[in-house]
Amino acid sequence: MIRVAVADDDLLVREGIEHLLNTEPEIEVVAVATNRQELIDAIERETPDVVLTDIRMPPEHTNEGVEVAQLVRTSSPKTAVIVVSHYVEPEYALALLSEGTAGRGYLLKERLGNREQLISAIRQVAAGGSVIDPEVVEALVHARTREQHSALHRLTSREREVLGEVATGKSNAEIARSLFITKRAVERHIGAIFAKLDLPEERVASRRVLAALLFLGERRDGSSE
Repeated sequence: MIRVAVADDDLLVREGIEHLLNTEPEIEVVAVATNRQELIDAIERETPDVVLTDIRMPPEHTNEGVEVAQLVRTSSPKTAVIVVSHYVEPEYALALLSEGTAGRGYLLKERLGNREQLISAIRQVAAGGSVIDPEVVEALVHARTREQHSALHRLTSREREVLGEVATGKSNAEIARSLFITKRAVERHIGAIFAKLDLPEERVASRRVLAALLFLGERRDGSSE
């Protein structure tokens, strides 16, 4: 018997999942939750084999499902977690899998209507395997390919932070105040950015504009997927 806890703040979705799972003899729904804290309490109380949770729930409707999955690694390491989402969100998938793929799953909500697919996913993660929605895998591959081909991946995290400030039109002095570093440090970072991005040796203002366009172009491409 696979003991499952279900979490979703939508009543119809919760009841639909619970009804579907209760038709499978080898699965028992042992808890139902509507928000992050209820789910955490249910996991502590029931120690389910699998948690099936929406990725966005109260209180903030951001990434509560992923947060719970990360907490479970320590508080209940034998509990597997499948998070479900309406959208393809590669960054949440990466966060979910950052400490290992065993016993973890990420599915789009449209898959929940497919009984066989859902039951199979629960069985796989309960056995220590992983299940990642094909559309999420495709998005992850595209994101990684874009990153590898972007000159911006050469920059350090601090250089990207400085470039982000440049893209807003701030002067070196304003960037220094914003990031709590010296103006001299800002100048060094910008020099490194120009070098790593292979920007032409033209007027400084022109190089700043080119760098900002690269930064904004990458963000636009990333948000469009």
